[in-house]
Amino acid sequence: MAATGSASSLPSMSELASHICNKIQSVFSTSDGGNDRPSALDIVVEEIAAVARKGRIFVHGVGREGLMLKALCMRLAHLGLAAHVVGDVTTPPITSPDLLVASAGPGGFSTVEAICSIARTVGARVLLLTAKPEGSAARLASSVALVPAQTMADGKEEEAPSSLLLPMGSLYEGALFVLFEMVVFRVAELLEESPHTVTSRHTNLE
Repeated sequence: MAATGSASSLPSMSELASHICNKIQSVFSTSDGGNDRPSALDIVVEEIAAVARKGRIFVHGVGREGLMLKALCMRLAHLGLAAHVVGDVTTPPITSPDLLVASAGPGGFSTVEAICSIARTVGARVLLLTAKPEGSAARLASSVALVPAQTMADGKEEEAPSSLLLPMGSLYEGALFVLFEMVVFRVAELLEESPHTVTSRHTNLE
């Protein structure tokens, strides 16, 4: 991928978009039926469906991972579920049988692990999303969903200009966004939610 030169030699917007989408798609190709581990999609849907009508869902992540989880939380609320972002001033205390959905792409963050530990102590389930299931955060999880994408923990970036497309942990974060869209689709089907009812729950204070 060229980094300099005339405009005609640079990749087009469509080419860049295709490259990004192909890289994200490859994450799911790697983890879709290639081993005995259930897919991240199946695990996340199962955990959310189990708590949907009897408890609440809390989400937590740091940095851009946290932003992806906030987007999921918004859609879960649109599905009619009691969903909360850890740290918001209106977030209630977590208890049993609630679910904490947390992300630690590189395998562990001290802040994420502290939140997971509190949730487990009070009897809540903890679903961890990570690219490194052998990491320190997994020991605090009730279940682990593997998203095998590049994160900040995967060593030095390539020197090539093409490495600036989805740098650092962007591939993992992009994969989370796509995964969560699939999760919302599946959960909407399970709850028999129509596009109309989902849309009707969107805020009108904008």
